[in-house]
Parts: sequence; C-alpha cells; structure tokens
Amino acid sequence: MIELTNILAEYSPITLEEMSGIKLMNRIDTKFVTTRMRLLRLLDMARDDYWAQEVKGERLSRYDTTYFDTDDFAMYRIHQTGHTGRQKLRFRTYVSSNLQFMEVKTKNNHGRTKKKRIKVGDMELGDEEKRLFLAEHLRYGIDSLQPAIRNNFDRITLVNRAKTERLTIDTDLKFFNLVSGQNLEMGPLVIIELKRDGLCYSPVLEMLRQLRIQPHGFSKYCMGSALTNPNLPVNRFKPKLIDIKKILAT
Repeated sequence: MIELTNILAEYSPITLEEMSGIKLMNRIDTKFVTTRMRLLRLLDMARDDYWAQEVKGERLSRYDTTYFDTDDFAMYRIHQTGHTGRQKLRFRTYVSSNLQFMEVKTKNNHGRTKKKRIKVGDMELGDEEKRLFLAEHLRYGIDSLQPAIRNNFDRITLVNRAKTERLTIDTDLKFFNLVSGQNLEMGPLVIIELKRDGLCYSPVLEMLRQLRIQPHGFSKYCMGSALTNPNLPVNRFKPKLIDIKKILAT
C-alpha cells in the first residue's frame, strides 16, 4: 500500500469538479486483470500521460457496492449463458464523499454500456421514487428482487491528458455473499477498466501490451457470485475462474 501511495503522489491531480465533463455514460469498456506487482510498473509508466483523481486529498477512494438480483438469479444466469442485452442493478456507496446511488447498467448487442442512476439514501426498494426509476429502466419485476452480493475495494481513477477516457483500477477487492454467507478476499488481484467513448486513442493500451496485460472480462457481480455461491452454474466462466485462482495463488 505504501508503494502504491508513493507512486500516486507523483501524479498531477484532477478534482471531481474538473472531471464533470467526462461522464462517459454511453461508452465502450475494456477490462484487464493483473497483479499488484504489474500495476506498480504500469503506474510508473503512465504518470506523464494521466492525471489522478483526488477526493478530499486522497487518491485511493473506497467503494462499497451491493448487487441485487431476482430470487432465481436471472441477471446472473443470462450473463453466464452469454446472452446479450444484459442488465445489473446495484447500490454503490462512494465512501470518501458519503454519496450513494442506485444504478441500472445495461449492455446492448453492440457491446456498449449505458448506465442510469439516481441518488438515494438507503437500499429499500419500497419508496415511490425508486420504484418509478426501476419500472422505467429495469426489465425485471421489482417484487422479485433481493440483495445478492456485496463487495468493497479501493479505486484509483486516472484521466488522460486529452480528457477522452477514464482508467479505473480496483485493488483490495473483497466479496461478501448475502445468500450463501461465504466471503472471499481477492489478495493481489487487480482489475483495470478502460472507459472511453468509441475507439479514441488511448495512451495506456501500448503500456498494457508491453507489460503483457491482456484484455480479460471480469464482472464483479458474476465472478464474485461464482466464487462464493456453490449453487450457481459456472460453465461459461470456468476459464476465467481458473485464471483468477492462478493469480490468487501467487
């Protein structure tokens, strides 16, 4: 953690206010999975091309997220079978700024992700504002929803100098399964996500290639559920789960 903090201190900062025009609510996401050791090398290479988001003087932000699914895990099962038009429902708390949002993420047939969200004060689904929001944006019945899994992690957010992309880097990931009761700490695992509108130039892609960090899908909801709920099907996820377990064993 000290090494990570020291490297981030060498980055020029960007504030939340300065990032207000980089929402990327309709975007293409590319994920990568690596280790903390390779992350340190990547951050050392990228410092001249990116700013580091700073919130209240901190460049590592704590996130706490609870995912909901139907009582028969329909959202998980659609993702696991590879169908397009997938959706996720989550409540995300930004611990540093003490803000919480209810979010619906929809991935369409063209690989683009759209996110709709509203600010909330709790995770109760009974109030009218939440029910109206879900009725408009979620394809699943509200009364069938239940909290499924919770995770928390530390996030680094980098912004390229052209302000055309965000790079989020998640470390210290932990899962708490609210159905099975199983918990899991992900140790050295690091999830990197490149978020950009279209296929604009990205300085970090060449750096990732040099470090042999390849694109690797990783849904926190699906991977966390597959690793902590033995009653869920995992057939399509098996190669990814094997890769993850190899990283955890290092």
